[in-house]
Amino acid sequence: MQAVYFKQYGPADVLQYGELPTPSIKANQILVRVRASSVNPVDWKVRQGDLKLITGLKFPKIPGRDVAGEVAIVGANVVRFAPGDRVYGLPNDGVGGANAEYAVLAESVAAFIPEKLSFEEAAAVPLAALTALQALRDHGQLLSGDRVLINGASGGVGCFAVQLAKALGAGEITGVCGPDNEELVRSLGADRVLNHQDNDFTKELSRYDIVFDAAGKSSFVASKEALRRNGRYITTTPDPTAILAGTAAAVFSTKTQHAFMAKESGSDLALISAWLQAGTIRPVIDKTFPLQELAEAHRYNEQGHAAGKTVLTVQ
Repeated sequence: MQAVYFKQYGPADVLQYGELPTPSIKANQILVRVRASSVNPVDWKVRQGDLKLITGLKFPKIPGRDVAGEVAIVGANVVRFAPGDRVYGLPNDGVGGANAEYAVLAESVAAFIPEKLSFEEAAAVPLAALTALQALRDHGQLLSGDRVLINGASGGVGCFAVQLAKALGAGEITGVCGPDNEELVRSLGADRVLNHQDNDFTKELSRYDIVFDAAGKSSFVASKEALRRNGRYITTTPDPTAILAGTAAAVFSTKTQHAFMAKESGSDLALISAWLQAGTIRPVIDKTFPLQELAEAHRYNEQGHAAGKTVLTVQ
């Protein structure tokens, strides 16, 4: 199969496009003919070696966490899917594998692509939407009427977080983004939009029940005074020093911090699919690249200015 891979950690230049063996599957897995994928910040952090304590030193590695395509082969114990089904999900090895013609998904982490979505739209969903859902529902324990702030509201995760906060019953949603993306964030359902160049949400005392830092630009310590009693601060890109400081700051406080990484979940993705099919939420695509141009897509995504997701098409 054709794939993009790297044989050492480093800048985008280490990415190569070429032939690799098609992966084999186990009894509880499906082999997917990938039609589209995407670029997430974790992809280029893996490539850079930032997570090598987790990803290890075995090469070559195929990056990419979002798989959208058609079932090619099913394992002997698979019952939910058949060849030809349109599916999407996250490979559950925590490393990647999506940026290739074929990728492996466990049956338990895959879901059917909603009929109304193209492969490209579907590829924008799994990691970003699962992260947003699990952040707000599980770690934020969002309650009906809660005041929620999404920092980085125009990013891949942030776009879903704004929409999911509304779907989960938030009373007021504030989105923080750059000046060029204010209208986008409003269109996704934000009640208030703060331009981060002119506004500092951490100065809004005791306003929010939840602060979800989808951009990794703040900290619990900095955000603490903006939280109401029993307020929750959530981040997916924790800085170890900031987390330690936050742990100390939370000792005698009713406010809490939560740092996590999204878990692969077919049931959560099925719930997201239902919302997508109903039009309750929608994917936002900033720019599309062919798989062969993954290095350029990584460079673009690393700039941090994408409004929504950076998507890859696979021929």
